[in-house]
Amino acid sequence: MSTTVPPRPLRVGMFGGAFDPPHWAHRALADTALSQLALDVLHILPTGQAWHKSRTLTPSAHRVAMCERAFAGLRGVRVDTREIQRNGPSYTADTLAELAAEYPGAQLFLMLGADQLLAFKTWVRWPEVLQRATLAVANRGVNIGVDADPNQPSVQDLSAVDIPFIPLAMPLQHISATAVRAHVRGGSRRFPDLDVLVPEGVARYISEHHLYQHSSA
Repeated sequence: MSTTVPPRPLRVGMFGGAFDPPHWAHRALADTALSQLALDVLHILPTGQAWHKSRTLTPSAHRVAMCERAFAGLRGVRVDTREIQRNGPSYTADTLAELAAEYPGAQLFLMLGADQLLAFKTWVRWPEVLQRATLAVANRGVNIGVDADPNQPSVQDLSAVDIPFIPLAMPLQHISATAVRAHVRGGSRRFPDLDVLVPEGVARYISEHHLYQHSSA
């Protein structure tokens, strides 16, 4: 008698952030998550009105355009603008609830950086987030910036974290959006100088649209 193996549930990832701008570490995290977690789809979600951000973000149209360039070519990636279109502050719990409704029965995964994991219990409705999704965490160097020494990696200490998560197996990335913006303000506005920090398409976009040339946090 033959038996039919039921199809496995879809595996759906969520990777949110300001992406101001998206850089090589963001792409590496997405690539690692797709492979390690065997994701069928990964939603890239640029932040709308971020409740935890004190500075003004670059207009959403620019950040969406840069995300489309940063993650181009990665299988299963979808740049998702729902948080930008949402009125008022945008919360991860709301987005996960929407994804759960759109993918009935799917396994949901939430991509985080180590710094976000350490602050996770300050999130709005964090128990709901933990109930809906498995956390997948990428560590990164503590001393982040364009002058960081890649031969001296230093990771965030996650040993005291008392919530379950899956560590993503990716090399430490000494890049941050803050460092990229500072690099541009320091004079490296042309894409040949920027493409060591951000994917080429993003570097060209920053150069062509004269982004990050004025002082900002």
